Amino acid sequence: MVSALSFALVGVASASQWEEFKALFGKNYAGEEEVARQAIFETNMAFIDAENAKGHTYSLGMGPFADLTSAEFTASYKGYTKPEGEEPVLDTLKWNGEELEDRVDWTEKGVVTPVKDQGQCGSCWAFSTTGALESGYALSSGNLVSLSEQQHVDCNGFPNLGCSGGQMSNALKWSMKHDSCSEASYPYVAKGGLLSSCKSSGCDVAMPAGTVQGVKSLAGTFGKASDEDLMAATQQQPVSIAIEADENIFQHYTGGVITDSCGTNTDHGVLLVGYGTDAGTDYWKVKNSWGPSWGDHGFVRMTRGANICGINSGPNVPQFSSSVSV
Repeated sequence: MVSALSFALVGVASASQWEEFKALFGKNYAGEEEVARQAIFETNMAFIDAENAKGHTYSLGMGPFADLTSAEFTASYKGYTKPEGEEPVLDTLKWNGEELEDRVDWTEKGVVTPVKDQGQCGSCWAFSTTGALESGYALSSGNLVSLSEQQHVDCNGFPNLGCSGGQMSNALKWSMKHDSCSEASYPYVAKGGLLSSCKSSGCDVAMPAGTVQGVKSLAGTFGKASDEDLMAATQQQPVSIAIEADENIFQHYTGGVITDSCGTNTDHGVLLVGYGTDAGTDYWKVKNSWGPSWGDHGFVRMTRGANICGINSGPNVPQFSSSVSV
């Protein structure tokens, strides 16, 4: 039987964690909202403790979204929309039997910008797009520059709808014919999406129109790339991908390799930056856009070989005119 003292100690621990959470992530609540948010937080922490006790290859913990319900989290922090009807015609990139490296990590090569934060705006597609463009341009020119996501949110028209969602394939094609602004000259504000708000004119051009020569899709039979296709592409450069990220394990992920099934209904654009093997588990390494306080310093690793979270569905890579050794 659990004693009254045990309940009291649990309550003290929860209150202590709640205060730690608010201080760590700059949360400020009062009155009824404080009570409601703390209750959600405690429910999430109970879920985290229960999952960690199962001995998964990944860990969950107190992150920036611990005071949100799963419905609130899902509604605010993704934004990839699956193409419907006509979409850009892309060349296909396939594995041609070339030798595949055992491990790739572009974050170690100086061609990946720091983790960014999309905030409460469904603009993940813009961050996946700029991530692929930034790294591809760095590899072709030797110059790593941070590109403006806000430019895509404001200026990249239908079917991309700013904070209401979009598609990386269209955004990458758009970048072929438009100058790409620097992040510094066109900063992110986590809102917008009307063409009338486009402020590209007069920005500092970080990547001129025409630099991107084309966009290639890795989607093979049934719109899904093979692991070999994806590994071969990732050997060459980081890849724009979509995953399903509406599960609680994503909301509270802090490290390790996610191996649980999380569906294939892709709803979140991210950047594939590498792959490898950890303690016998093959994984993909993914750069997210939920800030460096989420996950493993803003990154997540996911098991390789099972199309986990739909990661093999519809990856795209921008093509540049030349490449240099990095």
